[in-house]
Amino acid sequence: MPTPKIPRDKVAANLARSRNAAADSVFVRQTYRQQREQARATARKWFKDYPKAAYWTQVESWRLLDGDMVEFTMRRLPSAD
Repeated sequence: MPTPKIPRDKVAANLARSRNAAADSVFVRQTYRQQREQARATARKWFKDYPKAAYWTQVESWRLLDGDMVEFTMRRLPSAD
C-alpha cells in the first residue's frame, strides 16, 4: 500500500496546478527562434504594438543558440481593458 502524501504536499501541488492553469489562460504567448537582429526587431514590434503599461508585455524567456540565434517567448495580455 503506498504511503499517503502529507496534507501540505497536496496543498502545494494544488496551488501550483491552479497557478499554472491561471497563468496559461490569461496571457497570450508566442515563441520565436530568430537571428539576433531579427529577434530584437520582433521584440521592439511587440512593445510598440502592445505597450507594456496596457498589456503587461514582456520577454518571458530567452536563450542563446548556436549561430547567433535566439529563442525567446513574448507574453502579453489579450486586451488592454
